[in-house]
Amino acid sequence: MIRKTFENELQQVKDEMLVLGSMVEQAVADSMDALKKRDMKASEKIYEQDRKINEKRFAIENQCMILIATQQPMARDLRLLASMLDVASELERMGDYAKGIATINIRMGEETLLKPLIDLPRMAVKASDMLHRALTAFVNEDADAARTIPAEDDEVDALYVQIYRELMTFIIADPKVIERANMLLWAAHNLERMADRVTNICERTVFVVTGEIKELQSAWDEMEHH
Repeated sequence: MIRKTFENELQQVKDEMLVLGSMVEQAVADSMDALKKRDMKASEKIYEQDRKINEKRFAIENQCMILIATQQPMARDLRLLASMLDVASELERMGDYAKGIATINIRMGEETLLKPLIDLPRMAVKASDMLHRALTAFVNEDADAARTIPAEDDEVDALYVQIYRELMTFIIADPKVIERANMLLWAAHNLERMADRVTNICERTVFVVTGEIKELQSAWDEMEHH
């Protein structure tokens, strides 16, 4: 009976993790939409979303700490709870990246966008999709699914390089646009970091299932290491 209660409580924490993940996905989508439309009010609302993301993260941490203290979990259950603490922190940082994009939009003030946003929204959609599947793999303790997702980080990196090159051509043509270009590059950097953190969630999933801490690399990473 005690084991059943413990399993139910673990499931409740997993459900809360999925809610937190959805909140982060929404914040990323909203921050990109606000930047695209140069909507300041929408960007300001993301600060409130970020506060709620932070609160949810701390609530999850609290639940995990209570379960560790009261249930004295062993082996896999302890790995799961420790990993939940880690993943909740990763999600909260991703929320910070969305807030960072909102800050960029507000800082740009009355400036128009240097160029229409095409690859940046693509990056946001791809990174959010990777996050959604990584978190699903984590709560389902699906190591096989978790191992396949980091390879997709190459797509996000390729978009980042494309954005960087395109913005450099604008700067070379007119050095006065450097600040406006930097703003968009910083937004792209935030999305690139978000995708990197998705890989951390995948690594945690493999750890929960196998007990092994193993770096999961994209093809790009492997090329760099050889």
